[in-house]
Amino acid sequence: QVQLVESGGGLVQPGGSLRLSCAASGRTFSSYVLGWFRQAPGMEREFVAIIGWSTANTYYADSVKGRFTISRDNTKNTVYLQMNSLKPEDTAVYYCAASPQTAGISTRAPDYGNWGQGTQVTVSS
Repeated sequence: QVQLVESGGGLVQPGGSLRLSCAASGRTFSSYVLGWFRQAPGMEREFVAIIGWSTANTYYADSVKGRFTISRDNTKNTVYLQMNSLKPEDTAVYYCAASPQTAGISTRAPDYGNWGQGTQVTVSS
């Protein structure tokens, strides 16, 4: 098990940027696949970005590709989501999630057993 705590959300104007952070506890952080998901009101939780145990393995939803960048620092037990060119439709609660690497890489929220509490991102003028 790993505990996750997100930070960095807030209110930003369209076209602006935010960087989300997710700090994890546990000595085996480097062995987890890490992901960012988001959930808007009345919508299902959706995949945003995934990073494998190798930082070369990254995956993005089509809606954020080219605007968002996921990265991890295993020395700090932290995963990041750099969000640029934000749009109103990016407004949601953003969640950090972790899954053991033995389970493989998945973009499905039910495949992740470890979740943070979420951080609100609001894109509005």
